[in-house]
Amino acid sequence: MLSLTACGAAGGPPAVESLPGAPAFDAALAARLERARADKDADYKPRTRHLREDGSPRYTNRLILESSPYLEQHAHNPVNWYPWGDEAFEAARALGRPVLLSIGYSTCHWCHVMEQESFEDEEIAAYLNAHYVAIKVDREERPDIDAIYMNAVQLLSGRGGWPMTAWLTPDRRPFFGGTYFPPRDGDRGVETGFLTLLRWLEQHYRERPQQVTETAADITRRIQVGLDAPASAGLPGLDVVDSLVDLYARSFDAEHGGLRQVPKFPSGLPLRLLLRQHRRTGRQDVLRMVTLTLDKMAAGGIRDHVGGGFHRYSTDRAWLVPHFEKMLYDNALLATTYLEGYQATGQTELAEVSRSILRYVEREMTSASGGFYSATDADSADGQGHAHEGWFFTWTEAEISEALGPAAAAPFQAFYGVTPEGNLEGRSILHEAVALDEVARRFEQTPDELRAGLAGSRQKLYETRSKRSWPLCDDKILTSWNGLMISAFARAAFVLDDPSLLDTARRAARHLLEARQASGRLRHAVAAGEAGRVEAFLEDYAFFVAGLLDLYESSGEKVWLERAIELQAVLDERYRDASRGGYFMTSHDHEALLAREKPIQDGAEPSGNAVTLLNLLRLHALTARDAYRAAAEALLRAFASTIRDSPELLVGLELYRDEAREIVIVTPRERDEARPFLDVLRTRFLPHAVRVVAVDGDEVRALASIVPPLAGKVAREGRATAYVCRRGACELPTTDVAVFAEQLSGRAPR
Repeated sequence: MLSLTACGAAGGPPAVESLPGAPAFDAALAARLERARADKDADYKPRTRHLREDGSPRYTNRLILESSPYLEQHAHNPVNWYPWGDEAFEAARALGRPVLLSIGYSTCHWCHVMEQESFEDEEIAAYLNAHYVAIKVDREERPDIDAIYMNAVQLLSGRGGWPMTAWLTPDRRPFFGGTYFPPRDGDRGVETGFLTLLRWLEQHYRERPQQVTETAADITRRIQVGLDAPASAGLPGLDVVDSLVDLYARSFDAEHGGLRQVPKFPSGLPLRLLLRQHRRTGRQDVLRMVTLTLDKMAAGGIRDHVGGGFHRYSTDRAWLVPHFEKMLYDNALLATTYLEGYQATGQTELAEVSRSILRYVEREMTSASGGFYSATDADSADGQGHAHEGWFFTWTEAEISEALGPAAAAPFQAFYGVTPEGNLEGRSILHEAVALDEVARRFEQTPDELRAGLAGSRQKLYETRSKRSWPLCDDKILTSWNGLMISAFARAAFVLDDPSLLDTARRAARHLLEARQASGRLRHAVAAGEAGRVEAFLEDYAFFVAGLLDLYESSGEKVWLERAIELQAVLDERYRDASRGGYFMTSHDHEALLAREKPIQDGAEPSGNAVTLLNLLRLHALTARDAYRAAAEALLRAFASTIRDSPELLVGLELYRDEAREIVIVTPRERDEARPFLDVLRTRFLPHAVRVVAVDGDEVRALASIVPPLAGKVAREGRATAYVCRRGACELPTTDVAVFAEQLSGRAPR
């Protein structure tokens, strides 16, 4: 079900009628569409302006049969949409028509704009239905399709983004493409609108078929060549990391953090790589780049100061005015990065930012089954029912005063920069506008008193905001993004010493494992409580394996390591390029597309190959299986010529060159006896280490069959004992926490 609250108005089942410009559906299909509409929950609200007097939709198309929330959004457009599949392309071939491919996602603002302007327009829909076969794809459900045709659009237009619009031949080859198009000539200052483009390209397709065929063949060839980078005979060195960090330093925004560019994405500056560079080289300027960026983002409007979490990106240099959608993957990666920043600097404020992200996810983005929802929309309805971007998250002085009372409102508004004129269409985006100490002096409070007062005010505003119309929530549960969030919860559970966070990670992991196919292979998505039809991609396995490894290290529970090893085996068998190294996005028996990508470039998320490299090196450190390290080396060779395009792959290169340090703690009885040693580890930034905690006796023997570094390790003299090892050589075992701390610092003698 597509939710319209935090993560809904009824209408009876419609009688299916013909779409404008299209022939009537055959009786069998019409009956299926009508049954699908009738089966919707009572709170289902058709997303269309074409409604009958009783509130039921006038139009219904094939997308009503799909489980994707994004496709369901378009199920009542007057466009004769098809989902991706052979049926659509066979229809295009039989009718001699081009294909209009539209790709987006449920919380994409400009996707909504194009829907309202063009796909809800009956004149445009009638032309599409009479001259094209139209296909709608959810990029989050089918990243493989999105990757190929986004590549085509970038080759054709020089830019990419969503909504992505491509014109294809019936054999699925692109011959024209772009992103958002205004509906008609002159709209939004554009000379050629979408309707004119549809007419021109359809005429071009009919009258110049040879030219269309040649263009499509050339674009396809260029896509295939671009996705086939040659492997290198050698392995890259750390000099490539140094040169990339120097490039970031030259592009760094020394005033606001991040890079000197607009828009500013949290992923634009790879903070995890910079933290590792600082650890290896001691460069203070690199650490300053990280801390300034983290501080400025946490203080800015890109952060939801009332509800927690971060918005998608900032439209300005100062992180003030965000694009207000919230993505699960952004918040997972930021929660982890703020944790690492805390470990590297000791700044407790960074740990609190991470905690606030995870509390937001628990409260608003977690399903009853334990899986995490994908995203929430940027748009929300005001008190009159009109949609505005960010209205839900912004405030006026009057609204805050009414919710808090004048005495509490005054310092809150001073601290968070609330003004009569606002900073977004007369409303204020909350941001830390003035230093806390200065506001405390102004209102004659101590900093701690003000801090406590602000926390209480935020809670009251959260309760007030909850009565507003919530942004749409995409309740699709993606394995890949859930894997990232499992990592965040598991790591935070350890660093923050919070067992409740570990419970949340466990529930999500069980949910994904229970949704597997009978063969043990993962599914890519779960929507409306059902496992999706699409098989998992590389990112699903890679991110989930990483999450399971983090769960194992944080809990010490063997089952998570066993599941990680099982899933890595599936990845090695079905996705690995055994001859040239690296991993394909899709399995060997996946649907054949124009090309088969081996993803390497990081976007908003790290590439699947980069995370797999880290997983292989961690698994090698834990299991001592040489096959894992060999696969890691083959992966590095496969991407040696393009490794600079993936900062996260360079994070893996740092680990490969350093080799993981094994930290083993054996306790005589219960795991709690390891606490003094674990308390030291919680505050240390040790990215190149794996942790094993076990109870002496049967547990050590059982685990040692999977984790050979544990073999022979005992609790000496009946006391918790720590072993710090690297490259097969260990420091002297110690029962002294101070000695253990010295060993971690590398200052204790062997």
